[in-house]
Amino acid sequence: MANIRVIVVGAGIAGPVLAMFLKTRGYDPIIYERLPSPGEGGLSFMLQPNGLRVLSLIPGLVEEIPGHSPDRMIHCSSLDGKEDILVDSDISPNTMRERFGFPLIGVRRADFQRLLIDTAERHGIEIIWGHQAIEFEQSEDAVEVTFANGTKDTASFVVGCDGLHSNTRIALFGKEKADFTGLAQFGGLSPTPPALQGRFALVNNYGNGRHMVSYPVAEDKHSWAITTREAEVKEDWKTQNVEQQDEIRRGPLSAWGFGAGDLVKTGQKIVKYGLYDRPELKSWFKGRIVLLGDAAHPTSPHLGQGANQAFEDIYHIMRLLKKYNPSAGQPSTELLSQVFTDYQDLRLPRTSELVRGARQQGEARVIEGTDACRARNETIRAGTNNDAARMANYELLSGPFKDSEL
Repeated sequence: MANIRVIVVGAGIAGPVLAMFLKTRGYDPIIYERLPSPGEGGLSFMLQPNGLRVLSLIPGLVEEIPGHSPDRMIHCSSLDGKEDILVDSDISPNTMRERFGFPLIGVRRADFQRLLIDTAERHGIEIIWGHQAIEFEQSEDAVEVTFANGTKDTASFVVGCDGLHSNTRIALFGKEKADFTGLAQFGGLSPTPPALQGRFALVNNYGNGRHMVSYPVAEDKHSWAITTREAEVKEDWKTQNVEQQDEIRRGPLSAWGFGAGDLVKTGQKIVKYGLYDRPELKSWFKGRIVLLGDAAHPTSPHLGQGANQAFEDIYHIMRLLKKYNPSAGQPSTELLSQVFTDYQDLRLPRTSELVRGARQQGEARVIEGTDACRARNETIRAGTNNDAARMANYELLSGPFKDSEL
């Protein structure tokens, strides 16, 4: 009997990982991606132990990840010409492995996506580029997907992994209004600055009305992102033109301390984008179609958990498919409804809490006014003694399982 066909919409980060798990469990996944080829969109992100724990279930994948681990986490302040270290803690690979079993790994998004695509193709998974899913017609035991170029395909069920601007989400629940948060980010990739030579540090740099996070993604390269309060900026992640990039490199941020200014001055492919809030969905599925990752729970980047939470989604949806459909046979709509209901009942409250936490983190970091900034700095300095915060972080990075049920 032929394996059950599953259409995965999106070949970004979550889609190829989900497809590999589906293939391993005996399904026949095919990935459709709206872009014509793997993109250079996005800068980088930090793979954290909870996400790596899921990826480790794909043999050999974690060992191939093209990134770099930080040794220290430094919180520092540049305020009114005074530079101050607020917190300096050990997050070296050895320390993180002792605590959580896995390190932190900073990766360029494009490099990591390329690895996932190559690995998925080695698993025998077909990826069809340049196909934007626009219509989904459900029947008793299948979903027919129509693409913008007029082609169609049919599968038993569909998983929308198509990110922040998800066509699957729009098709299921309509187009929602995205509200500008008042915060914008710009960032780039830079050679490691003199202040950070020989130090592989994840640095949070706080100023008046601004915050920068930077971390190594290679031996000699750092990724960085600055959050500021601005008038509304588009949410398009497009690289700035040459004049705009030069303006940023020569601007006031180029004098920022602790290596931050050097990162700005030497930034390559600088992007700028607004941060937007979207309404929280009450459900992530309809019939035989379900959402996963940013398509289900888009988040601002301040906790660095976006990709890691998508991997947790994948673990739980695969765990539930195994529980309710152990033979990987043709599932009824009722069976899929049980899988998808259990999945969203577990994941929706958790991800909603993290989305709110990320939003609050962004607001707390980007404070204006010297007195307010000093108060923020003292809160950060005292945070290392906050037992509740430490426990929450431990629980976050220890997920989504101790012993895999896959």
